[in-house]
Amino acid sequence: MKGTQRSHIQKGLEVHIVLKSDQRKDHLINGIVKDILTKSASHPHGIKVRLEDGQVGRVKKVFLS
Repeated sequence: MKGTQRSHIQKGLEVHIVLKSDQRKDHLINGIVKDILTKSASHPHGIKVRLEDGQVGRVKKVFLS
């Protein structure tokens, strides 16, 4: 599932994010959502989140368990 809709993302979900420094690359980081930082209902480049390890980036893929 894509990460452009805030309603699809919850704390504790496993996601792939792209860091700001890697936006021009396809380097994705896997992690668990700690905080949802984007306040709007959607964002065309992905909802911004903070992972449990402290990294911040935009969600590119959501893994449903």
